[in-house]
Amino acid sequence: MSRTDTRKLQILGAIVEDYVSTREPVGSKSLLERHELGVSAATVRNDMSVLEEEGLITQPHTSAGRVPTDKGYRAFVDHVATVKPLSVPERRAIRTLLEDVGDVEELLGRTVRLMAQLTQQVAMVQYPARRQARIRHLELVKVAESLLLVVLITESGRVDQRTVPVTPGPAAEFYTDLRDRMNRAVSGREVTDLAGPLSDLLETVPPADRSAAAEAVEALVGLAATRAEGRIMLAGTANLARSAEDFARDVEPLLDVLEEQLVLMRLFTEMHASPGAVEVRIGSELSDQALNQAAVVGAGYGAGSHLAILGPSRMDYVAGISTVQAIARYVSRYLE
Repeated sequence: MSRTDTRKLQILGAIVEDYVSTREPVGSKSLLERHELGVSAATVRNDMSVLEEEGLITQPHTSAGRVPTDKGYRAFVDHVATVKPLSVPERRAIRTLLEDVGDVEELLGRTVRLMAQLTQQVAMVQYPARRQARIRHLELVKVAESLLLVVLITESGRVDQRTVPVTPGPAAEFYTDLRDRMNRAVSGREVTDLAGPLSDLLETVPPADRSAAAEAVEALVGLAATRAEGRIMLAGTANLARSAEDFARDVEPLLDVLEEQLVLMRLFTEMHASPGAVEVRIGSELSDQALNQAAVVGAGYGAGSHLAILGPSRMDYVAGISTVQAIARYVSRYLE
């Protein structure tokens, strides 16, 4: 890379840094005031003109200020941004993340809340492919002649429940006995590891009761499936409210994306970052039009699983990359 290219990247980095900080278009005068660029005002103006011709910055209004484009953010991430050491409070906060963690469910909850707090973006974590919440207890309660309440409690204390229709006939005592037997079969197991023990249990049920027992087993498996790997945990959605002007008009469709999660699942599926490695996608690089003004910084934290932050393309990439990478490494160690 020539000295001229290095200088242009330095100026691009300064523009990105100032725009992220101020949310205002950046002019040559303010660049010279805020940064030790070591060149004249004329050189800065000339380099900004070249950066604009190359599509790395643009002039949003008639003012003299410029803002980075998605292409400019990409060049910044690829050539300028460096991982900064986390502060002592940040490192301490991440270390405490793993203290007294009950199970994976609790770990992921702490992870997304901490990422959202440290980056002030929306934090997302994909459930690990092989490690899931473990079952502490389940309940089967006959609430009506043809209705059964199924309750699932994991080791983290989270409670999920579902009322399902069942064939009339069995007494409440039947479900009480079946509950006890199912608890002995699945207590302590991960929610993705129920098929085998529950199938074995059904084989021990008298043929006359097997159909009713199978209904309860099917309901439990269905409830457990809602806790399984095809899920994303979110935190920090309210951080989108901080986004102003150019990004504010896109918040509503983005909130719809976050609610449905289908686009987010596709994003995670498309990520290929290994544990601790960071992947950044900006604007049109994302797979949905609702994300055209957004950016995602993600990292792998286990076999086929990722965590990420999502926010405006104007986000602080240096802080985001550093935080996401550090947290992904801590979570990976926990799951080893």
